[in-house]
Amino acid sequence: MAAIMLQGTGSDVGKSVLVAGLCRLFTDRGLKVRPFKPQNMSNNAAVAADGGEIGRAQALQAIACRTPATSDMNPVLLKPQSDKGAQLVVQGRVNATFGAEDYQRHKAVLLDQVLASYARLRAEADLVIVEGAGSPAEINLRGGDIANMGFARAACVPVLLVGDIDRGGVIASIVGTQAVLDPDDAAMIRGFLINKFRGDTRLFDDGYWEIAHRTGWPGLGVVPWLAVARRLPAEDAVVLDRPQVGDGKVVIAVPMLPRIANFDDFDPLAQEAGVSLRMVPPGEPLPAEAALIILPGSKATIADLAFLRAQGWDIDIAAHVRRGGHVLGLCGGYQMMGLSIADPLGIEGPAGTMPGLGLLPVTTEMSGDKRVTEVTGTSLADGAPFRGYEIHAGRTVAGPGTAPLLRFSDGTVDGVVSACGRIAGCYVHGLFNRPEQRAAWLARIGAVSDGVDQADRVDAALDELARGLAQVIDTERLLAIAAEGA
Repeated sequence: MAAIMLQGTGSDVGKSVLVAGLCRLFTDRGLKVRPFKPQNMSNNAAVAADGGEIGRAQALQAIACRTPATSDMNPVLLKPQSDKGAQLVVQGRVNATFGAEDYQRHKAVLLDQVLASYARLRAEADLVIVEGAGSPAEINLRGGDIANMGFARAACVPVLLVGDIDRGGVIASIVGTQAVLDPDDAAMIRGFLINKFRGDTRLFDDGYWEIAHRTGWPGLGVVPWLAVARRLPAEDAVVLDRPQVGDGKVVIAVPMLPRIANFDDFDPLAQEAGVSLRMVPPGEPLPAEAALIILPGSKATIADLAFLRAQGWDIDIAAHVRRGGHVLGLCGGYQMMGLSIADPLGIEGPAGTMPGLGLLPVTTEMSGDKRVTEVTGTSLADGAPFRGYEIHAGRTVAGPGTAPLLRFSDGTVDGVVSACGRIAGCYVHGLFNRPEQRAAWLARIGAVSDGVDQADRVDAALDELARGLAQVIDTERLLAIAAEGA
């Protein structure tokens, strides 16, 4: 068994995408590859095959390995609920809610569980590709670290350092990382990669040599800016940095809530030629020309509902409905659309109850039980099939005489649709992935779908990514370094 870890000079340098591409590349060469991220922080989560909850990036990397995702691939997941607190998920299950300072004191005790998960993956794989978090240069967080060098040294996994040249200062960021690291931590780094280069990579030859000369680390390649990364599921803020995607005539608007969750729900819509997907930032009104407003999932539903009202978006939504527009709520967005949301135990924040938007005759109460499961089924109105997943706390109860939106394959139902058919909500994430379901929603607002299954689109993108990396990365040297972690 071999292993290698990609750490970055900072956040968002492209580690997740590189790991996914390398997973597909080496899987296609006949190796049994497994992804691993000791600690992740994201509200974009996925359901693992064992019923646990992991970061979306590791689920994508498992797809790249052509293997089911498991909770061991991301044993520690932090889901931010406020600026100072997050829900802690350990080996797929909710463990506790921590403030940032408390977690810093607590995280060292998680190392044994992280190493146990890693050992199980290592036992079944020829190659484990590990993704770090943030940067090892954040030496103020080194004590008790389980995400970067703390893990690498405990597990004896060699490291490649990834620098993002697109943001500038890549020479200083790589050389500077070596300068601030403890010598024993720096000794774990066996080479570097340059990522997101635009233009002729030969123009960076002198800079590449300078990094190798100053650090003593070999360079394993310069990765160009790969547009294919935009076709992969978003985890952190990849989709949110593009306020508008597409220039189609049919506008779909999504308010960008502070604790927006699972916003890769909208990736399939962003690929439709007839759609203009608008992620509406705070301070801007929801567009009056929108045919459909989608209220997204949230990790702090009551707090995000208060934020939505503070932005005046509730007024925009009411006007949109009066004009005959469509509204869909997904998970937390579905909860917001009801008559009230109660959180008596303070599951997602301070205990209390808040009136909902009153768009659907449902009430929601948060509870300590969390539903984490994959689902399939059909829409009751048109029979269009769907596949997706649920990750949510709380139970939503519909009033008498309401019509459910979806029927699951086990015969149970989910969601509610209004009598006019224009207002609906449900708990299913990934609702638009299957082409039949997406086509049915687009037809209601006057758009035509391309008919492509999102799973096929993602798989093709991973193939293209792997081919691109194979052309620019010294894969034989990478495998030789990984063998040091055997």
